Amino acid sequence: MTEVRALTDADLPTVRDIYAHYVTETVATFDETPLTREDWRVKAGAVTAAGLPFLVAEADGQVAGYAYVAQYRPKPAYRHTLEDSIYLAPGHTGRGLGRLLLGALVSEVSRTPARQVVAVIADSGDPASARLHERFGFAPVGRLTAVGFKHGRWIDTLLLQLDLKTT
Repeated sequence: MTEVRALTDADLPTVRDIYAHYVTETVATFDETPLTREDWRVKAGAVTAAGLPFLVAEADGQVAGYAYVAQYRPKPAYRHTLEDSIYLAPGHTGRGLGRLLLGALVSEVSRTPARQVVAVIADSGDPASARLHERFGFAPVGRLTAVGFKHGRWIDTLLLQLDLKTT
């Protein structure tokens, strides 16, 4: 049984561990040092204090992924534009959890004053994340070339955008 629900404090160690995998083993994030549980507590607190969703997918009683949105950039004029983040636990990809999380996230965000959601996706050569976003109406709007350097290689980012006022 799989359910998508709001993050709780008890989920933070698993969220930390999921993200740490992507930090140390992949180029999906440009962070190079895993965040601590306290870092995640602060991040989650800021997301929810802003009235934004931070969700987890629970499969068979265990957190198997998470998704949240935060303000795209810190300057005030960006206040109606959000950036999404979705990460699945190793071994839980390809099971539809990303679809469940992104669907719930878009549904919740559409009830906020936000107008745009931007996905910034590291181009690792795997199109799964971009395809997932496109299924939910995100449109490709650009590529930033060689903006990240991690694990000995330069990485591009793909930019996709969802206009919430036309969905």
